[in-house]
This record gives sequence, C-alpha cells and structure tokens, in this order.
Amino acid sequence: MTENTDIHRLLDEAFRGVEMTPDAQDLKEEVRTSLIARTAELEADGRTPADAARTAVAELGDVRELLDEGTDAAPSAGLSGYAALQQKHRVRPKPGFVVRVVVWSAVAVIGITLGILSAVGVLPIIIWGQVALFGFASTAIGLLVGDSLSQETTTNHPMPSGRAGAYALATFLGAYGIGFGALVAFGTMPVWGIVFAALGVITSIILFAFLGATQTNRHKAWTRRALADEPANRFEREPETAARFGIYSAAIWIVTFCVIAVLVFTVGWWWAPVAFAAGFALMMLVLARMLFAPDKKS
Repeated sequence: MTENTDIHRLLDEAFRGVEMTPDAQDLKEEVRTSLIARTAELEADGRTPADAARTAVAELGDVRELLDEGTDAAPSAGLSGYAALQQKHRVRPKPGFVVRVVVWSAVAVIGITLGILSAVGVLPIIIWGQVALFGFASTAIGLLVGDSLSQETTTNHPMPSGRAGAYALATFLGAYGIGFGALVAFGTMPVWGIVFAALGVITSIILFAFLGATQTNRHKAWTRRALADEPANRFEREPETAARFGIYSAAIWIVTFCVIAVLVFTVGWWWAPVAFAAGFALMMLVLARMLFAPDKKS
C-alpha cells in the first residue's frame, strides 16, 4: 500500500502557526506516526485515502492542547494527574450504544439462563430449541463485543467496523462452541456435538490470535504520553509471540477435545470437565510462560 501523502499536508496545516521548538517537532513526528497507522486502518475499512486522512486528523484535535499537555508535568505525577487527563478528554457513551448494550446483555442472559434450565430438564424445550437459545445468546455477546470496540472511548480511537466485526465473529464462535460443549456435558446433545464445540472454540482462538497479532495502536496521543513510563505488554511489543500463543492454544484445545471425545466414548461424559479443566490450565501456563518470559533483547 502506498503512503497516504494527504497526511503530511494536513499535519503541516494543523501545526501552522505553532513555534517549532524541539518538543513541538518531537510531538509532530510522534503524531505523524500515529496518523499513518490510523489512516491505514480507515483505508482498510473502505475509506478513500483523502477521507481517511481528514478523519484521522480530525480525531487528533487541537495540536496546541497536545503541546500544553506535553509540557505539563502533572500527568506523570501520579494517579491524580492521569485521572485529571481522563476527565479532560472524557468521551461519553452514545445513548444509542447504551440502549444496544442493555438489549444485547438482556438477550444473552435470558438465552443462557433458559438454555441451561432446559438442558438440566427444568424447562421442556427440545434439543434444537436449546441450540437456538445458545445461538441467540452467542450472537448477542458477539454483537456486544463488536459494537463496543467500534465506539470511541476516552483513551482509544474507534476500531474500524471490519475489524470490530471480526472480533464479534470470533466471540460468537467461541461462545457458541462453549454452548455446544455445555449441552454435551449436560447429556442433552449426543456426543457428536463435541465436534461443533471444538470447531467453534478452536476457530475462535485462531481468529483472536490473528486479530491480536495484526492489531495496530488505537490509543489516543494523550494516553500514550501519559502511560509512556508503564511497562509494555509483551504481546504488543512482539506480535510474533502473540501469534505463537494462538497457535499453541489451538493445538492445546485440539488435543483437549480429542481427549474429551475418547473419554466420553470409553469411561463416560463425566470425565469431560476434567479434561477441559486440564486443557484450560495448560493454556494458562503457556500464557504465563510466554507473557512473562525474559525479553529477547535481555
């Protein structure tokens, strides 16, 4: 992809009239890097290069305010300074988004509750009705995640709708896979249902790993400066490590579901939760090992 030249022109216009001190020049280059990444996201979401550049610069706000924040020592003084910055840049949730969150949360809770009650025999709902209930709940959870990521927040720019939709899909697949696994565990679905559970969970892990490894910075400029002294997440510093963790997790869950299938066919389904817990514990150990291992450069 060719570089969006509109960024440099609009950035020069934004800094017009600003005395280019060393601090101002450093800020300009930092902002330039952020704008290049942001416009790339917007272009990937279908915006034209010119529109993407204008949107990214508009999200930036007044550069004079950024310069004032950069020369203010308060943000690094402690929690009160950061809290003050949060209050200054606070973005209130849109009313429509709040309504959608309430609706989708209610659908998810109702779907899961009715699905579990029917699975344990309290409600007389047939198996495909139970599958539909978990499907509604999983859809609501996925929409909740995707919509939340596509909103602008106090600290983050909104995620492009395409990428937010991918996160929603990954969430849906994972939640639905867990729902199928629950139905098999409760004994209301035949053992072959574990295949759908495995496909959902493993595909979700792979998709989450890909999205995490290719995620670009969404933090606003003031947040990055305020948190500059905070230790970075290793997965953010080393995307290849995040990708490896996704591959390892997928392999762990493939083996786990194979073991569950063998246990169900041999000694009974009540051993399935043990294998599931063992797989989850192993994944967490791998996560801890990869996330907190010494850096490559050390």
